[in-house]
Amino acid sequence: MDKQLIVRLNKSFENSAYEENGVEYWLARDLQVLLEYTQWRNFELVIEKAKVSCQTAGQNPAHHFAGVSKTIPMPKGAEKAIDDYMLTRYACYLIAQNGDPRKESIAFAQSYFAIQTRRQELLEARIALAERLNARQKLVATESELSKNIYERGVDDQGFGRIRSKGDQALFGGLTTLQMKKKLMTPENRPLADFLPTITIKAKDLATEITNFNVKKNDLHGEPSISGEHVKNNQDVRGVLAKSGIKPEELPPEEDLKKLERRAKADEKRLGTATQRLRAQSRD
Repeated sequence: MDKQLIVRLNKSFENSAYEENGVEYWLARDLQVLLEYTQWRNFELVIEKAKVSCQTAGQNPAHHFAGVSKTIPMPKGAEKAIDDYMLTRYACYLIAQNGDPRKESIAFAQSYFAIQTRRQELLEARIALAERLNARQKLVATESELSKNIYERGVDDQGFGRIRSKGDQALFGGLTTLQMKKKLMTPENRPLADFLPTITIKAKDLATEITNFNVKKNDLHGEPSISGEHVKNNQDVRGVLAKSGIKPEELPPEEDLKKLERRAKADEKRLGTATQRLRAQSRD
């Protein structure tokens, strides 16, 4: 594809984007022109195919193809209402994918929106990863504080392990930490929390925070009293989850946090390379 054409198309696509309440979108009538469709009725057929693709991918087309109407000027000062669509980045990607790639504008759009859509997907995944990772790091800090607190109150490392295990058993409906690892098919030599969903990690953290608070407040000493306190707090947190129909032991495992971090970094690097390549083509 001619580099000057790439520069022109890239500028046209970026200048055609709108933003409302932080949401980026394109209008179908503008995209029709960008993709060189002369007849609206022909372009609507492509939009309908894109909607089917959206549905097949498990997405709600209404979230990506919002029907709107606008008025256009007519001769002698008259106006006419016409149909249009507000399209998300993903909708534009699907429309381009259902177009004729022999057209240079469509071939460009397929690459352009693929990169844009992938960037959005990576952003959402990154936010979810950050939330889960932050929850995990918070749990580590809270458990470290508990270990320090109970050590000062006559409980050794083995006692801390037993207290934490009994807490897990209370949270997971009677299943021990080891039993949960087998149920979720996670490595025995890895922390269970590295494979738990964010909500379960936060539940463990909340129960441990309450234990820390009450150990200090009530000046608890010795393994039996502290263990009883921790079991009670995990049972209480389990009860709160149960009111929303959530049973921690029935939730599926999440991907290993360490592997997820490595893949996220690799995806960002690949996306950065593709974006730089497109920008370089636009500049040359």
